[in-house]
Amino acid sequence: MDTDQLIRSLAADNAHRAPRVGAMLTLALLVAAPLSILSFATFLGVRADVMSAMRNPFFDMKFAVTLSLAIPAIIVSLHLSRPEALLRGWGWLLLLPVGLLAVAIGSEAMMAPAMPMTMRLMGKNSRVCLVAIPAMSLPLLAGALIGLRHGASSRPALAGALAGLVSAGLAATLYASHCTDDSPLFVATWYTLATVVVTVVGAAVGARVLRY
Repeated sequence: MDTDQLIRSLAADNAHRAPRVGAMLTLALLVAAPLSILSFATFLGVRADVMSAMRNPFFDMKFAVTLSLAIPAIIVSLHLSRPEALLRGWGWLLLLPVGLLAVAIGSEAMMAPAMPMTMRLMGKNSRVCLVAIPAMSLPLLAGALIGLRHGASSRPALAGALAGLVSAGLAATLYASHCTDDSPLFVATWYTLATVVVTVVGAAVGARVLRY
């Protein structure tokens, strides 16, 4: 069987494959999530001033950004689990957190600055952010890759990268409740760098384990 014929055969099974991939991805993430939550509770925990922080719109913005990354990445990864699927027409979903961050940065710029831009950018937790998000992402990344193995993506590296975006977005949601740096500039810089690390790992591993 040549490659084109194989792809046609796999595509014919899409009606049964997509729901299966979605169910397996959900199950795998639910199994992996307690490990990430346990590491979060053990080493980080929710910030002490969380009740007062909830009155800060930029604190809430962090969760909007991280979830607007994780949820669209799940949607796009399920779409690409089909062998004939293309990213065209779906990639814009992954730009949602970029748009939210742009609005938040613009809003912060119009406010009277509570601290200099350099301090808002660097924050106090940049090193913790770069370690914590990738570390908490690892169980979720493993779960996402296991779930997506039940698909038949013709672009395994891209599918792996999306698994990285899913896991980084979910891990960053956990981390956001610990992080005391609420500036959109901090989120745009350090959360993004941590996400890139996980995405690169996901792409590298996905290129191997999601190949069919």
